[in-house]
Amino acid sequence: MVTDNIEQRIIALVTRKSGVYLFKKKKYDTYTADSNIQFDVKLDQDDVEELMEDYFSEFNVERGEFKIETYYPDVIFSWNPFKKHVVDTPDFTIGMLIESAKAGRWLYD
Repeated sequence: MVTDNIEQRIIALVTRKSGVYLFKKKKYDTYTADSNIQFDVKLDQDDVEELMEDYFSEFNVERGEFKIETYYPDVIFSWNPFKKHVVDTPDFTIGMLIESAKAGRWLYD
């Protein structure tokens, strides 16, 4: 099925960007649509910017209002080690990439 192919290709792209190659599996087999790009895949902002540029180009997805800062906001620095700044960020999953690729545009503005 075409949609399965899109899902497999996106997971392969994310896997390559994460530094985990299909023949050198680490403690997990592969990522899934539910994998969170920031917390499960553990990509930093620079890696995600590169991933998303490749994603928009390779899958011909209209970028729309996509902003990396939505998912990787600036963290406020504090000299006070007891003051924690909790930043609430929306989910950023491989499934979002898959659904947007099927639609041909970024769906999560």
